[in-house]
Amino acid sequence: MVQSLDFEFIHENSCKRAVLLFHGMTGSPFEMKKMGRALYEANFDVYCYCLPGHGTSPINIKTVRWEDWYEDSVLHYKTLTEKYDEVFLGGLCLGAVLALAIAAEYEDVNGILSLSTTLFLDGWTIPWYNIFMPIAVHTILRYYYSFPEREPYGLKNEVLRKKIASLQKRNTEALDHYPMSCIYELLKFSKYARKHMFKVKAPILLMHAKEDDLTSSKSAKFVYKNVSSSIKKYIELDNSYHLVVMDNQRDFVFNTSIDFLNSRSSYVPEDARKMNFDCEVL
Repeated sequence: MVQSLDFEFIHENSCKRAVLLFHGMTGSPFEMKKMGRALYEANFDVYCYCLPGHGTSPINIKTVRWEDWYEDSVLHYKTLTEKYDEVFLGGLCLGAVLALAIAAEYEDVNGILSLSTTLFLDGWTIPWYNIFMPIAVHTILRYYYSFPEREPYGLKNEVLRKKIASLQKRNTEALDHYPMSCIYELLKFSKYARKHMFKVKAPILLMHAKEDDLTSSKSAKFVYKNVSSSIKKYIELDNSYHLVVMDNQRDFVFNTSIDFLNSRSSYVPEDARKMNFDCEVL
């Protein structure tokens, strides 16, 4: 069985700014690799680690609590703040919620990339029987039932969709189902994050697919409306599904993210100084 360490990646330029990336629920750093490489080539040091319960045996994800995800992520963040002058946070799905929760507690976060933020499971592929989930997750059933992930696997790009479907069968790079216990923890974490959203003051860029199959734009719009950030931007993507860092508009996501981070950084490469990122300023 492939261990989580095989999925983690660190790209170091030995510079003074770093980006800590968080992957999504039931995923792994594999889904963030292309974005990590793009950020590295733009002169950021980049770190991405496997969240507890991910990247090893599928049964492990059923044993973790949301507090485990959060505490592990905070530890990585605090380690980077001791090494870098600037630390930015970026996340996809559950990873975006982690970035927001950390920023709510630590005001020294320099900026946030919030991608496909998942506060609500209300995407167009969520089964109709999802209405019973609030009842089931509070019973012992949550340890025995899983929601199978199905087409389109978060991807509008059909070629990539087939590749991801093949990888998911191995249950290493990503699981092919959502354990109800994991969903239970995500919903509890979402409730916690929403309660503390007003504490987020860091500059933030939100990008969310208009046709996100897992979580509608309600999540991103909730964040945009409730954060206290004086600098914020929300972009809706029209040719992607949930995995925006892998789908048709990934290059746009990467380039826009880089421009945003550079606009908030004091250590911008000379060839990037002329770029201007237009954010809403309150």
